[in-house]
Amino acid sequence: MSRRRLSRRASQCVFFGIAALLFTASAAATIVWSASMSSMGRMPMPGGWTMSLAWTRMCGQTWLDLAASFLGMWVVMMVAMMLPSLTPMLWRYREALGRAGTTRLTRLTIAVGLAYFLVWTVFGVAAFALGLLLTALEMQWPALARAAPATTAVVVLAAGALQLTPWKARHLACCRNASGCGLTLLARAAAAWQHGLRLGLSCGCCCAGLTAILLVIGVMDLRAMAAVTAAVTVERLAPAGERVARAIGAVVVGSGLLLIAQAAGLG
Repeated sequence: MSRRRLSRRASQCVFFGIAALLFTASAAATIVWSASMSSMGRMPMPGGWTMSLAWTRMCGQTWLDLAASFLGMWVVMMVAMMLPSLTPMLWRYREALGRAGTTRLTRLTIAVGLAYFLVWTVFGVAAFALGLLLTALEMQWPALARAAPATTAVVVLAAGALQLTPWKARHLACCRNASGCGLTLLARAAAAWQHGLRLGLSCGCCCAGLTAILLVIGVMDLRAMAAVTAAVTVERLAPAGERVARAIGAVVVGSGLLLIAQAAGLG
């Protein structure tokens, strides 16, 4: 085996080893955080459901403290959920830069990853603001709170339908095919950031439906997180990603219809 091939294999082992450690740490932190939230209990609401305390201030907690806590939880959770599908894309990007003779591979790859998760952080800010608004409305109007189970069912149904659309297929293709295209530009740090931002935005749009399910079912529900992580990873890495996305969509549509039936008292 040539020295170059040995060097590549060693670099690959280090790269995926670091990614595995980062995933393990973020997944462990997410589990601990979820257990901590679960131990605090949930708030009973009209309509027979309970509200997560992720959207409510604790005694002595400021709004800024609550926002920082939520965003910290959100970023750690998203690293755990998105890293399995992002890691192969980052490796292909790094490999493409290496073939072009670019130096500073590690720095540029880190820049892409940081930019990618910056986009997810912005999505987290939007999710937090929307969660606070809905929580305030549900606390103020019991009729709206009673409609929450039906609303959740409709969101799940819509998320499943979104999986079947050309819009989803287009963004999924962008995520699956993201690599080191345009290397003469991506060899610069600023362009690497732009590449990561575009990739994060495209993948965020691709995951919009699945992320919506996570938000309405429970942002710190470990079963929901595991299911969404598996769905995102498989549809991006499986050979027939678009078919997998459609199959996931069909399952989610069925789940949404079941939830609607239950909300209507038919289940």
